[in-house]
Amino acid sequence: MNGGGDMRSLLRYLNKKQNVLLKAGIFVFVFVCSLVCWTLVVQAGPKYKILHIMSYHSPWKWTDDQFNGFKYGLQDQDVEYKVVQMDAKQNNAPESLKAAAQKAKTVIETWQPDLVYANDDLAQEYVVKDYINSDIPFVFSGVNSNPIRYGFLGSKNITGIMEQEHFVETIKLLQKLVPEVKRIAVIFDEGSTWEGVGGRMLTKLPQLSDIQVTSWSRMSSFKEYKELISRLQTETDAIALLGIFGYKNSDGSTVPYTEVLRWTAENSRLPDFSFWKDRISYGTLCAVAVSGYEQGLAAGMLAREILVEGHSPSTLTIRPSLKGEPVISLARAKKLGINVHADLLLSSDVMTEFNWDK
Repeated sequence: MNGGGDMRSLLRYLNKKQNVLLKAGIFVFVFVCSLVCWTLVVQAGPKYKILHIMSYHSPWKWTDDQFNGFKYGLQDQDVEYKVVQMDAKQNNAPESLKAAAQKAKTVIETWQPDLVYANDDLAQEYVVKDYINSDIPFVFSGVNSNPIRYGFLGSKNITGIMEQEHFVETIKLLQKLVPEVKRIAVIFDEGSTWEGVGGRMLTKLPQLSDIQVTSWSRMSSFKEYKELISRLQTETDAIALLGIFGYKNSDGSTVPYTEVLRWTAENSRLPDFSFWKDRISYGTLCAVAVSGYEQGLAAGMLAREILVEGHSPSTLTIRPSLKGEPVISLARAKKLGINVHADLLLSSDVMTEFNWDK
């Protein structure tokens, strides 16, 4: 009997069995750890939940630029977004706005977001002001009206970025294009946004000593608008196309602002200006534009300070956006017979064709 050989065989068998058990144990351990980690991830979900309330709609450049800027400010964070569109440019009847606001409020109550980002004025009017001093932080951007109107000043949970038009800079750009401009007419629809815009223009008007505002006009119908544009051809040097969203046809339907701008470009021989970039692609001559992206980015950085750094909204000052972007419609300039100097083209964002020709 070979006792030594039997012992070696037994040891090899035990070692082999031990290795099998060890591998099985490692497999079970890894599987259990993976299962536990996966369960924790599923249970935890995203780190932050943010509800975005749009006063208007998407796709639309102004709204989309703000939201893209906001998201960039939190790009390295784990965020789940939900979006409610109030669609106020296309459905501005009070009952429609109230229904959209109720939808947003339902999401707030049921989803309990960590923060609400609301842009432009109607979201503040119909939703945000009902949550003053609540436990949910709110950040806004694109707001024209004084925050006092909504009761935001002194609130513990609301801060944001005011939309500040570059009126003086826009007029100076216009005068570089058309030096003889001395008289301007200002046009609004009847939306609540424009009260704040007009007030800020009046405040800054003394900085433009050679400019006279010949008229401030508000109207609700497209027919009135067309009649006014026709009359202004002999009464002023340039037109401020500001509120052009709420005009109604004879059947009560709202005329898309793109149609208003196209009609103007095709029927007016006066240079015109605005404060928003999207207008220029639809035929308005020029703007030093309020940047929706910069507004959203600044709001996103405020949200970051609240969620990531733990600051209270009450310690973050409501402030205006400062950065403007010169924009020129070369297509409209050519139509008006305006020769644009090369230095202006090099220092501006230039639209070479009308949007409807693309």
